[in-house]
Amino acid sequence: MSKAELLLQWEAHLVQGRRRSPHTVRAYLSAANLLIERKGLKDWEQIAGLNSAAIRLHLADRRQDGLSNSSTARELSAIKALVRFALAQTGGSDNAAPRIRGPRIKKGLPRPVTPDDATNIADLVEASASDGWIGARDRAVLLLLYGAGLRIAEALSLKGRDAPLGETLSVTGKGNKQRIVPVLPIIRDAVAEYTKECPWPIEADGALFRGAKGGALSQGMVQKAMAKARIALGLPATATPHALRHSFATHLLGAGADLRSLQELLGHASLGSTQIYTKVDAATLLDTYRDAHPREKK
Repeated sequence: MSKAELLLQWEAHLVQGRRRSPHTVRAYLSAANLLIERKGLKDWEQIAGLNSAAIRLHLADRRQDGLSNSSTARELSAIKALVRFALAQTGGSDNAAPRIRGPRIKKGLPRPVTPDDATNIADLVEASASDGWIGARDRAVLLLLYGAGLRIAEALSLKGRDAPLGETLSVTGKGNKQRIVPVLPIIRDAVAEYTKECPWPIEADGALFRGAKGGALSQGMVQKAMAKARIALGLPATATPHALRHSFATHLLGAGADLRSLQELLGHASLGSTQIYTKVDAATLLDTYRDAHPREKK
C-alpha cells in the first residue's frame, strides 16, 4: 500500500468517522506523513506494530527538528491515534497501543480583556474600517465572540439562514457538537445592521459574513482588524479575537455563573477545560488584592 493510500484512509477516518476539525485533520495528517516517511512504513500492519521505543525515537528526532514541548505532545497524540486506527484495521486490540506519556506542559492562563476594553475594541474596529459595511461586519463578529462566547471559526461558519438572529442561536462547535447559546439584543442589532449594509446578497446556504470581494470572510481579516484596534488602544498582544471568548467566560464566572452552565455555553467536551477559568478568576482576585491592600502597597 502506498503512503498516499494510507493517508487517504486516515484522513477519511478523521473527517467522517471522528468528525475532527479541519485544523486537527491537517495536524494529524502531517504527523502521520512524517512518521510513515521517516520509518519507511508500508501498510497498517507495520504501523500497528510500532512499539513505545520506536515512537520515542521518532519523537526524539522531531525534537532535533526544533519541536517544542507543546508541539511534541500534540504530535504524540496524533501518532497514538494513528496506531490505534492501524490496530483496528488489522484486527488488533486497542490494549496493544503503546503507553507513552508526553512531555510536561505548563499551561498558561487565558488573558481576558476588561468589559470596557471589549466594547472599545468593537467600536474602534467599526469606526476605523475602510468601508461602513465592513466596519458593521467586524463589529458584529467581535460581539458574537464576546457576547455569546463563540469561537471565531464558529462565528464565521454561520450561514445566511441564521439571520436575523433570535433570542438563541444553534452553534456547531468542535467535534460537530451542537449547543444553544443566548443572543443579547446588542448582538442581534449588530448582525441586523451588518446584513442591512452588506452589498452582497445574503443567501441561505452561503456564508453570513462576507469578505470585501463577496467570498466567505476569513479569520485572518478579523484578526488583522482587531490587532490594529489593540495597538491603537494600547492593549497587550494577548488581546486577540479568541481572548474575547476567554473574557466572556471569565466575566460570566465572576458574576456568579456555575461551571456546568459555563461548560454548556462554551461547548467544552469536559468540565476540566472549563475549570481553568476558576484559576483566571482567582488570579484576578489576587491581583486586585495586591493592588488594593494597604500592606501590599508598602
